[in-house]
Amino acid sequence: MRVSNALNAHRLRTPFLYILGALCLVYFPHSANGANPPEAPAVIVIRNATILTVSHGTIEHGSILITDGKIAEVGASINAPKDAQVIDAAGQFVMPGIIDCHSHIAAESINEGSVSVSSMVNMSEILNPDDIDIYRDLAGGVTAANILHGSANSIGGQTLVIKLRWGQPAAKLPFEGAVPGIKFALGENPKRSNFSIPGQPRRYPSTRMGVEETIRGAFSEARDYKKTWEDYNKRFGAGEKNLIPPRRDLRLEPLVEVLEGKRYVHSHCYREDEILMLLHVAKEFGFKVRTFQHVLEGYKVADELAAAGVGASTFSDWWAYKVEAYDAIPYNAALMTRRGVVVSINSDDAEEATHLNQEAAKSMKFGGLSHDEALKMVTLNPAMQLGIDKRVGTIDVGKDADLAIYNHDPLSAYAVVQKTLIDGRVYFDRQRDIAERSEREKEKKALIDKFKKAAEKKPEDKKPDATVPIGQKPSEKKSEEKKPEEKKPEEKPKPPSASGIDSAAVLPGGAL
Repeated sequence: MRVSNALNAHRLRTPFLYILGALCLVYFPHSANGANPPEAPAVIVIRNATILTVSHGTIEHGSILITDGKIAEVGASINAPKDAQVIDAAGQFVMPGIIDCHSHIAAESINEGSVSVSSMVNMSEILNPDDIDIYRDLAGGVTAANILHGSANSIGGQTLVIKLRWGQPAAKLPFEGAVPGIKFALGENPKRSNFSIPGQPRRYPSTRMGVEETIRGAFSEARDYKKTWEDYNKRFGAGEKNLIPPRRDLRLEPLVEVLEGKRYVHSHCYREDEILMLLHVAKEFGFKVRTFQHVLEGYKVADELAAAGVGASTFSDWWAYKVEAYDAIPYNAALMTRRGVVVSINSDDAEEATHLNQEAAKSMKFGGLSHDEALKMVTLNPAMQLGIDKRVGTIDVGKDADLAIYNHDPLSAYAVVQKTLIDGRVYFDRQRDIAERSEREKEKKALIDKFKKAAEKKPEDKKPDATVPIGQKPSEKKSEEKKPEEKKPEEKPKPPSASGIDSAAVLPGGAL
């Protein structure tokens, strides 16, 4: 069985690669224009659009002047230079690019679930710029995303804000100047409610009180570590000689940054009791929680969230998919907004991110938020939560030209993205994407045909049988072969000797 599988795997390897390459052509817009958009022109003007500024209302039949990747002017009438590239958006809507405050795209791995505190790992080290979800999210108007570690740990890995610069190397994805973050998690996921392995002891913590103790213990260590370095720096600054610096601890250094306000805490959570627990621990150690992620029972403690100045990044209407999500309601976002909490709608899912505009619109039905309030939940509010609102989130002079152009009002179920710009460069163009599909289909067909030809062996391509003498047909050989002599009844087979094992029957590695 093993020999047969090994040989079959060897035969199928090359055809499989052909098939894989062909399929990639269907799903990956890999052409020169699609994967590597040309350099943005120095000046672009978007004309005749309905501009949803988010910050100062709606401009009908307005224009946006973009210079060197920045918004230079916004208004009803703009005099653009003659050499400006013109995008005619007549009958279309322009809004700030969507910002996803909770995403896991563009990452080679998500969880380092072996330990309960994995603050030493960093999402920036495993960015995958070729993840097709980047392009697909661009097609949904997303221009920036907060790439989070998973929720297997009480204190997870370091997070990263990126711009969805499809076709650029990993080094070009991070949002320049964005404050780094770190992922915390509360509840069922870090206590591993659904992840026990039969026959193996459960990892600590396995209860909610253990999750709290793990966080408190880690910050107790970080506080002591911080003081050790402060004492050393003070003595070094005073001129003391022959000092030995403290030993670096890569697990505690990110937590010291949290204590110093240099790193944001984004905490996965569901229930009101665990939300209040982390607020209490944060107050004890003097740090702030920047956002609670998911926060499905946030409506129960909205006043406490508002008082603490904590943002809430939630789902639009996901609920009852596990026990701790049973009390979630679709009115959550609106109720927290009404109590003064800065709320965003996130995806936590690559496909969900392609229609976050519609997810935000649900808050108009469930809670009665206004058009502008709903729009803020995927633009300005997540920008504020990530500390990047001075550069993105609204259409204002001086901000990055990160924009999404729709054929209908973005909060309509009929809205489809036509173009997505980042830093004034068009990274997604629906018309160009459609035009290139036929070329990709042709290339796909060519690869499939190549695969078929490689798989079919023609008679003249077959190698001659080395065991048949030249000039003799295989059929002639067969006729000349002698039948094995039958053993006589009185002859008994001798037992094989140890040296008589057929080495040809053993594959490399010992597989029989």
